[in-house]
Amino acid sequence: MRFNRKGTTKIMYVPTIASTSYLPTAAEITAGTDYTEQINAIDGWSIENTPIETPDMASTFVSKIDGDDSAADSSLTFYEDDTANEIETDLAKGTDGFIIIFSKGKTAASKGMDVFPIKVASCSKSYSTDNEAAKVTVQFVITDRPALNQTVPGP
Repeated sequence: MRFNRKGTTKIMYVPTIASTSYLPTAAEITAGTDYTEQINAIDGWSIENTPIETPDMASTFVSKIDGDDSAADSSLTFYEDDTANEIETDLAKGTDGFIIIFSKGKTAASKGMDVFPIKVASCSKSYSTDNEAAKVTVQFVITDRPALNQTVPGP
């Protein structure tokens, strides 16, 4: 059944995950911070492939094989809070951790949990004279292959 990501998808920052396969426990998720309500924009958070051309003398068609994978440039833009500095502190430049995207919601035993090991590359306030809410954009580098489409752990 089709659904709208807004209102369903949840996005969290989790500081540590013990598993080398990046599958968090329910306790590790609980120790994280749910930023869903503070997010204005999301960019990236996908795997891209660089195909390799494999021409041969038998054909004028140039076939391809799959090549190296890499992560798309990824960022989250948050609404800035005029008193709290949770985003600027938790996601300061150089911070390591994990961004978990629950694409189909955070319901235990559901599929769609994507776990991205990250390092914060920058945390920058946006300045504008436009009539808009203040924002902070956090740029991330994805440091290893993410665990995609995993099952949300139960309590």
